[in-house]
Amino acid sequence: MDHASTDEIKSQAPARPGRLSEFWYYFRENRGAVIGLWIFAAFVIVAAGANLLAPYDPTEQFREFTLVPPFWADGGNFAFPLGTDPLGRDMLSRLLHGARYSFFVGIVVVSVAAFGGILIGLLAGFAPKWVDTIIMRIMDIILAFPSLLLALVLVAILGPSLTNAMIAIAIVLQPHYVRLTRASVMSERGKDYVTSARVVGAGLPRLMFITVLPNCLAPIIVQAALSFSTAILDAAALGFLGMGAQPPTPEWGTMLADAREFILRAWWVVTFPGLAILVTVLAINLMGDGLRDALDPKLKRS
Repeated sequence: MDHASTDEIKSQAPARPGRLSEFWYYFRENRGAVIGLWIFAAFVIVAAGANLLAPYDPTEQFREFTLVPPFWADGGNFAFPLGTDPLGRDMLSRLLHGARYSFFVGIVVVSVAAFGGILIGLLAGFAPKWVDTIIMRIMDIILAFPSLLLALVLVAILGPSLTNAMIAIAIVLQPHYVRLTRASVMSERGKDYVTSARVVGAGLPRLMFITVLPNCLAPIIVQAALSFSTAILDAAALGFLGMGAQPPTPEWGTMLADAREFILRAWWVVTFPGLAILVTVLAINLMGDGLRDALDPKLKRS
């Protein structure tokens, strides 16, 4: 009878939603985040399928069609839907391939910065106080410099190129992961489950990477989403200043730099790359806000 009653109570109790279902429930409450997710998904598809979607090679020049306006403007040509640049290259093809470069920059920069930052943050959280102090003061010194200025200095030392720009941006973003990881570790290391792991003989590497790190990932994931947009924006800024991707690479910032002298008589060569950067960065930031709302238990309504 007791077993039957227990089974009946269990069958009547509401099923607890899975973690993925719970995450999506809170994420979709932020409509801006959902819109940002769809735009980001489109950005990923465009970046992956740029070769199939682009009507021309991004570096192919049609010298007889220089500065052709978009097809809907006076003098437009349907062969070039978004017009051409000063060298007669198709703007649509260059924008589509630019998405690939921007996505590549975001992935590489976030991966490098997060890997190094998490590792250093874990070491700082478990290290003796004097080691922790040295690490955090170094991070404070890096953060004291304006991020773009520091990236410019590093690229000037390493040499202008897209690879060096990614390295510089990753170094600039790394202290944010260090501070965030260390703060999460400091709040977790005194909890009962960590003490229990110590009691049963868990070594320091296991405590760091198996016991504590998984419980620190929520804020790190949010930081990664926001860093993705920062990486795209900084790479475009360095490209615009001539310190990032070099011509004829179809990177959005480099496209802006090549077209700045034509801004008054060929608005499309500046407008479209600028809009691509704006929409992509805005979408990723909106998605990051949704991730924060869904992963931070303090923001969840009971």
